Amino acid sequence: MADDRMNVLFLCTGNSARSLIAEAIIEREGAGRFRGFSAGSQPKDAPHPHTIGLLQRLGHDTSGIRSKSWEEFAGPDTPRMDFVFTVCDSAASEPCPVWPGQPVSAHWGLPDPAAATGTEAEIAAAFNDTYRLLRNRISTFVNLPLDQLDRLSLQRRLDEIGGADISTEEQDEPS
Repeated sequence: MADDRMNVLFLCTGNSARSLIAEAIIEREGAGRFRGFSAGSQPKDAPHPHTIGLLQRLGHDTSGIRSKSWEEFAGPDTPRMDFVFTVCDSAASEPCPVWPGQPVSAHWGLPDPAAATGTEAEIAAAFNDTYRLLRNRISTFVNLPLDQLDRLSLQRRLDEIGGADISTEEQDEPS
């Protein structure tokens, strides 16, 4: 039986926090309809420890989480992406590889929690905020009536999701 899940790639520069968090969220929120991937233009050696800790605390499987280059997804023998989302401003401004299949793309930039400084509680809060914001955006995305939207309407909706005023989004914290 063919896998009819839609493939979603989340891009960031370091692939150590935001994109990995988004990959984990879409695997859960997508309810089997989406398959998540993440990569970076200049990936770090490993995921940020707070990324792994947060995802484990929230019950996500972290066994396959690793930082990886976006080049892993640009070749002819890689999964065809249906959607590509940049989650950091740096990656959005870099020249990306050409993605086979012309996926729909959008920029959903967020502050980098890996750059957070301060107390352990302040750093944890930055990671929690990133999770919450990405979960809100991804939940909105996976609930779009994709089969009823033409490409232009879909692009508009994805841009709206990414441009949401993050200061007024739902204020629930991950448990």
